[in-house]
Amino acid sequence: MRKSYDFSKGIRNPYARKLKQSVTIRLDSQTVEYFKALAERKGIPYQSLINLYLRDCAERRVELAMAWKAGRHGAA
Repeated sequence: MRKSYDFSKGIRNPYARKLKQSVTIRLDSQTVEYFKALAERKGIPYQSLINLYLRDCAERRVELAMAWKAGRHGAA
C-alpha cells in the first residue's frame, strides 16, 4: 500500500448522489432507543437499520393501518 495517493485527476461517481439521500425526520425517543438497541445487537449502525426497515416496507408496499384510540386526544 502506498503512503499517499494522487486523486487530482480522479472522476467522481455520477451515481453517488442517487445512492442515498440525506433527510431530517423527527422520531420520538422511544423509537430511536428501540432501533439503537436492536442495531447494537445486530452489529450495524442504527441509521442503516432504520433504512433497511423502511426499504423493506416500501418494497412490500406495506400500508400503515391507522386507528386512533379514544381518550388521549379525544379522537374516536
